[in-house]
Amino acid sequence: MDHRGGYDTLVIGGGSAGCALAGRLPGRVLLLEAGPADVPPDVRDAGSLAATSPTHPRNWAYAAELRPGSPAVVPRGRGLGGSGAINGANWVWATPADTRDWAQPGWSWPDLVAAYHRAETDLDHAVPAPPGVQESHVAVPTGQHRGFPEPGRWGHGSAGPVPVRRAGGDLLHPATERFLRAAAALGFPPEPDKNAGAPPGVGLIPCNAVDGVRADPATAYLRAAPGVTVRGNASVAQILFDGDRARGVELVDGSTVEAGEVVLCAGAVGSAQLLMLSGIGPADELRAAGVRVRLDLPVGRDWSDHPAVYVPFADTDPPAHPHAPGSQAGLDLDCGADPAGDGEVLLFVRPFVPGGPLHLMCALQVPDSRGSIALVSPDPRERPLIRYGYLRTEHDRRRLRHVIRTAADLLRAGSGARVAPGGDVLGTDRALDGWIAANLTTAVHLSGSAAMGRVVDPQLRVMGHEGLRVADTSVLPAVPRRGTAATAVAIGERAARLMG
Repeated sequence: MDHRGGYDTLVIGGGSAGCALAGRLPGRVLLLEAGPADVPPDVRDAGSLAATSPTHPRNWAYAAELRPGSPAVVPRGRGLGGSGAINGANWVWATPADTRDWAQPGWSWPDLVAAYHRAETDLDHAVPAPPGVQESHVAVPTGQHRGFPEPGRWGHGSAGPVPVRRAGGDLLHPATERFLRAAAALGFPPEPDKNAGAPPGVGLIPCNAVDGVRADPATAYLRAAPGVTVRGNASVAQILFDGDRARGVELVDGSTVEAGEVVLCAGAVGSAQLLMLSGIGPADELRAAGVRVRLDLPVGRDWSDHPAVYVPFADTDPPAHPHAPGSQAGLDLDCGADPAGDGEVLLFVRPFVPGGPLHLMCALQVPDSRGSIALVSPDPRERPLIRYGYLRTEHDRRRLRHVIRTAADLLRAGSGARVAPGGDVLGTDRALDGWIAANLTTAVHLSGSAAMGRVVDPQLRVMGHEGLRVADTSVLPAVPRRGTAATAVAIGERAARLMG
C-alpha cells in the first residue's frame, strides 16, 4: 500500500459510516472532521432532539426545497459522530427487499446482515456465537417464509460496539402500549422484531441508547482505535490527484494532506459536494458552476429520501421517563403497492415543544420522487442547492394520503385524541393534499447521491479513478424502507471488509 504522508487511509467525515470505517481499518488512519472533534455530554442525551434545531451549533442546517414552494431547513450532524450523534437513536435495519432492489454484488441481504452483526450488541436478542464460529456467520437461515426470510432466523450481533435495546418496563410509555393494541385491533400483523427481515407489521423500535445515553458512532468506534488520528475543524476543499489516482486532499485553509487511499464519508450531501468540487459530477452542471470537469458522472442526481408529515395527538399520560427513547413503536405497512412495506407510522412519545402534543410521523418509504444536489459555485464554503422533488407523482401522493389516514385510524382505535387534521381534511384528497403541502417535512434519510452502479462500483471505488472511494448512504442505489442510522454504520463496516 502507498503510505503517502505517513497515512495509509484518509477518511473524510466523522459521521456514522466514517467512524465505523476508521475504527475498523488497520494501519495508520487519519480522520478529518469538518466540525468539532468531540461529543459533548448534552448531545449524548438520547431523549433530546435539541441538536436538530437549525440554530444548534452541532447542526449544519442545510437550506433545501422539499417541492416547489416548500422551503425547509434540513438537519445534518456537525461534529464527530455526525447525524448519528444528534438523531433519535433508532437502530433499524434495512429489509431483504431493499438489497434485492439494489441488486449489487457483495451487497446481498446476508452481506448486510453480517455488517449489522459486527456493529451491534443486541441486548434483547443476541445469542453468542458458538466456539470457533465467526460472529458474522451466526444464525444465517436455510428456510424461507412467504418470500421473506423466516422471522427471527437471522439472529443479532452479540459482540459489536453499538448496544441495542427496545423500550420496556418503566421506559415503555402508555401511548406505546395503546399504539400496539390499536394496530392489532385494525388487523395489522405483529412484527415483534423489526430487525429480523420479516414481513412488515407493528412492533417496538430498536434503539442504540442505554440508560438514556445515545451510543453515538464516535464513542462506539473510536475510543478503542489507537491507530486512528482525529483532526477536527478540518473542512476539505477538494480532492487532489496524480493523473487518475487520488493522492490526498486540500483543506479550506490551503493546507494539504496525503495518504495511500482517500475515502469520502462526509454524508450524502457532503460527499456529493466534494466529488463535484473536485470535478467529478454532471459535466454541464459543473461547467455552469465554474468547476473544471474531470469526469462526467451523475453525482448528486436521482437520490431518494422519505417524505413525511407529523400528525399530532393529545394524551393525558405523565411525561416519558427521562431515559426512554423518544420514538418507541412503528407500523410498517403495504400501501397497496409493496408487500415489503412502502409506508410507515412512527410513534413519538416526547413532544417536540414542551407541553405540546405527541406525534405520529407518517412517511412514504419507497418514493417515486428523486432529488438533486447541485453546486452554486466552486467555493467549498458555499452550500449546494438541494432539491428533494417530493410528491411529484400521483402514486406518491396517494400512498402518503393512505399512511396519514391509517394514522388517523390508529388514533380513532384508541392510540390518542387526534389534534389535526380534522375529518373535513381527511375526507377529500384535495383538502388532504393541501394539509400535506403545509406540513411536509423529510425523514432525513437521504440516499443515493453517489450511488453504486452509477458513480461507484460495488467495492465503493469511484468509477474512473484509483485510490478514491465513497462510504456512506450516498452509495445506496435507493433509500432503504426503514431508517438509515444502522445502515450507515453497516456501510462503514462493509467498507472496512472490502478494503481489508
